Amino acid sequence: MQIVIIGGGASGFMAAITAAETYPEARIIVLEKNKTVLNKVRISGGGRCNVTHKPSDLRFFIKNYPRGEKFLRKLLTQFDAQSTVDWFENRGVKLKTENDGRMFPVTDSSQTIIECLIRAARIAGIDVRTSTGVKSFAWTEGQTGMRFSILLDSEEVISADKLLIATGGHPKSSGFHWLSVHDHTIVEPFPSLFTFNVPNGYLLPLAGVAVQDAHIKIIGTKHEWRGPVLLTHWGFSGPAILKLSAWGARDLAALDYHFTFKISWLPDMNEQQVREFLIAEKTNTPKQQITSHTRFGLPLRLWKAFTEKAEITENLRWSETTNKVLNRMAELLTNSQFDVKGKSTYKEEFVTCGGITLADIDQGTLESKKVPGLFFAGEVLDVDGITGGFNFQNAWTTGFVAGREIGKNS
Repeated sequence: MQIVIIGGGASGFMAAITAAETYPEARIIVLEKNKTVLNKVRISGGGRCNVTHKPSDLRFFIKNYPRGEKFLRKLLTQFDAQSTVDWFENRGVKLKTENDGRMFPVTDSSQTIIECLIRAARIAGIDVRTSTGVKSFAWTEGQTGMRFSILLDSEEVISADKLLIATGGHPKSSGFHWLSVHDHTIVEPFPSLFTFNVPNGYLLPLAGVAVQDAHIKIIGTKHEWRGPVLLTHWGFSGPAILKLSAWGARDLAALDYHFTFKISWLPDMNEQQVREFLIAEKTNTPKQQITSHTRFGLPLRLWKAFTEKAEITENLRWSETTNKVLNRMAELLTNSQFDVKGKSTYKEEFVTCGGITLADIDQGTLESKKVPGLFFAGEVLDVDGITGGFNFQNAWTTGFVAGREIGKNS
């Protein structure tokens, strides 16, 4: 039996290794169009590789997938985050958990994960071919089952008894054309992990300043999130922004990434409570300059930006200000609004929603319902998670299940 896997990323390698270990008699070939394999693993987490997220109850873990939650639920019972941790530790790679739940190798190097996967593939006897692009594939049904013919960019043709597609996501639906010709429905792809561009925003000079707890709501939609926010040279980033981008991916694409959001920098207080606090400071600290000492634990640079926006002069003391000015401050602190005009990819970690519709895939095996013997794994499916290791977990889970199932009934 010959199994061909198209795509040398996380899901492709997991599928290949699992298939090789499950069906040692099979010959397994991985085809990767780039010069190197596991490229997204290499850049993930700033080069540290966010392998997965801290294992938790499935009911909570599965809520981190804006698309594919129901589909993944059954698959995660077969290979979940704890299975991922065990898989790597059994191969000599220990993972650690950070405060926000993200898990990384203790070496803080993605190279550790890459070497582990390549070593496991080599031990399993997998034939990994780089710089090998695929133009198309065809299939025929004979007396002994399906037979696939894979046409490479070099015009070479490779045959296979089973074929697995693990090519990842694409920014445009045209990238899925070679799959749609086999009667698979493609869900229009859109970016689902991006930051917000706010040109000419008054906070742009504060790039690098972070607030650990803020509440953001996109006006005119149901999308809102609470969490850390990072100010950047182009606008806003950080976990709260990235998670909003994932949940709102389709709606924000429909708006052509032009929308307004409001942010409360003090999510545990309403505007009236903040106003009363600021007015009380006129009595509590009358002689102190407003701009020189921050309040509410906000970074001083951010506090000064708000005071300047509220037209509070640098030497103005609390006793000298008016309630009207403090009202402006209260509104800025609890209901700042910013106009987004465009997006930026988060670092180099391009993630998309969309891909092969899940209705075309057998949930238990990841085999195509359209073409027997054809399997899918990873981001090529219409499944995506929020930032924090959930997209890699999708890759490990679907890769493992597809790899385990692909050699059955052969």
